[in-house]
Amino acid sequence: MMYWKLTIEITQESDREEAMAALIQMDWESFEEEENTLHAYILEEKMKRTEVESYLNIKGWAHSFEQIEQQNWNALWESNFEPVIVDDFVGIRAHFHEPIIGVQYELQITPKMSFGTGHHATTHMMMQLMRSFNWVGKKVFDFGTGTGVLAILAEKLGATQVLATDCDTWCIENSEENAATNNCTQVRLQLLDHAGVDGEYDFILANINRHILLDNMEGLAKKLRTNGRLFISGFLPEDVQVLEEVYHKVGLAQEKLVQRDKWVAMILHHM
Repeated sequence: MMYWKLTIEITQESDREEAMAALIQMDWESFEEEENTLHAYILEEKMKRTEVESYLNIKGWAHSFEQIEQQNWNALWESNFEPVIVDDFVGIRAHFHEPIIGVQYELQITPKMSFGTGHHATTHMMMQLMRSFNWVGKKVFDFGTGTGVLAILAEKLGATQVLATDCDTWCIENSEENAATNNCTQVRLQLLDHAGVDGEYDFILANINRHILLDNMEGLAKKLRTNGRLFISGFLPEDVQVLEEVYHKVGLAQEKLVQRDKWVAMILHHM
């Protein structure tokens, strides 16, 4: 399995954040920041070099591309993973971090290739939004599970049926390992690239990106129970309007919107 590494020379932190946001919309998966430099990583089959170079040339940023092997990629993910702490609610750490004290739930996640530092804000917001609801006995669908962290939290909060899907075999394997590490017994993993799953769900979690959300909004709405809630994140403020147009067409309305850094999360329900 081959990956591409993109190195961009960017001196301003705000410009690096802008570049990360743009690259995530182009399916780049992980980022590593150094002084005056941003590194981005993507699976070879997802690489759209012409699109990326067009964007970078317009911005005037010097850049270079390099292919890297899977074994080096794994080491990068682990070295680049920092704990995520959501108030006094949840702490997420890897096995090589010290225990997190003072939170209700501590989750141990081995990041491997299915967690990126660019997603910390979205994970944080999704968990904050999850805190406001009663998950006991609920049926949950985690669409685009990545490491499985939201599915694992859903079980810890009391969900009794949790289906977690992802289109990446590595993510499914990673989620299985993480679910076992956190002693989860209700999380079921499935390799799937769309929202066409069986049954209806009380809560649906979709921490992905704008393109996948737009492509699957109708399917997610169909799988949401009448009084259920759809939690979405992984998009930017400028994406909100186009998302609104689509979720209104499929009978969903916004209940809450939050923003952290340059990222947005929402709760939706049936009209």
